[in-house]
Amino acid sequence: MILLISALAKAQECARALQDATQEEVKVCPSSAEAVVSLQGQEFSAVIFDQQLLDAEADEGRIVLKHMGTATPVYINFAISAIGRVVRELRSALQRRKHELATAKREAQQTLRNEFSSSVTALLLSCQMGLQLPDLPESAATRMHDIESLARQMSARLGPMA
Repeated sequence: MILLISALAKAQECARALQDATQEEVKVCPSSAEAVVSLQGQEFSAVIFDQQLLDAEADEGRIVLKHMGTATPVYINFAISAIGRVVRELRSALQRRKHELATAKREAQQTLRNEFSSSVTALLLSCQMGLQLPDLPESAATRMHDIESLARQMSARLGPMA
């Protein structure tokens, strides 16, 4: 969902064009205060700010920014921007957001893979060393083999290190 903050009459027409262009629902809020309420109740992919409204309500605009979560901000001066330009700006911002989220996801996965890989390696080494102990009871050896097998399965799921 996209949030459009503008008090201009043109905002509803723009919202329809944005919805057609992005296939995402667009909610229009005529004030920053209403926008904050909407942001507290829903998740948005982008928040489009009317630059004139933002200039008139600077303090409220900062409050909106604090409540945006992961939404991408898009700043537009509706007085001089045609709807086509607003659509292009939003598409560009959503594309950047998509790319940034994909990059962040890959980095998080790689970080987890690195952390788990180290732990799994340590677990495998501990099992191998434990299995070499003299006088190891059969029940303990069986359990260590089970743990080693699980650690190998985890290692296989983690895949090759990139």
